Amino acid sequence: MLGGIWGIITTIVVGLILGVIGRMLAKGDQKIPMWLTILVGIIAAFIGNWLAGLFGVENTDGIDWIRHAFQVGAAVIGVIAAAAAYPKIAGGRTAHRS
Repeated sequence: MLGGIWGIITTIVVGLILGVIGRMLAKGDQKIPMWLTILVGIIAAFIGNWLAGLFGVENTDGIDWIRHAFQVGAAVIGVIAAAAAYPKIAGGRTAHRS
């Protein structure tokens, strides 16, 4: 198990990758900051791993494509939910100009 600083760095990088993929696959314009994209990606990684465990596919020979599909799916759903909730959480502040 990775620990220490490398575990933190790995978690952030995986979160960034999953969050960006989630943003690319989600329909519409997501006006959320990068820190929220990374947070969504990190949470999506945990949810995807949990779902893979539920379905018994958390450990397979080779690349765990099914686990990664669960993670990406969770990231897409998370980005959509975060984009819908963020303006309300941030007090209605958006980047729109009239």
